Amino acid sequence: MTESSEKKQLLHLVFGGELSSLEDIQFRDLNELDVVGIFPDYASALQAWKAKAQATVDNAHMRYFIVHMHKLLNPSEK
Repeated sequence: MTESSEKKQLLHLVFGGELSSLEDIQFRDLNELDVVGIFPDYASALQAWKAKAQATVDNAHMRYFIVHMHKLLNPSEK
């Protein structure tokens, strides 16, 4: 059981990879996807996303994304 004062987990996945083209979200090689991690809130996911995006800024085809996993796990929740 969790304490009522504990912050609710809103899981977010940060991942990225090299795209085949700049016009579409189609990854060049799915085996090369970089799964950065799963984070308990959007703020920490955004921090991880920014770090990865800035580290790969020289590669125009490299993209990182934040997936709101909590929305996939419980679609009726907003």
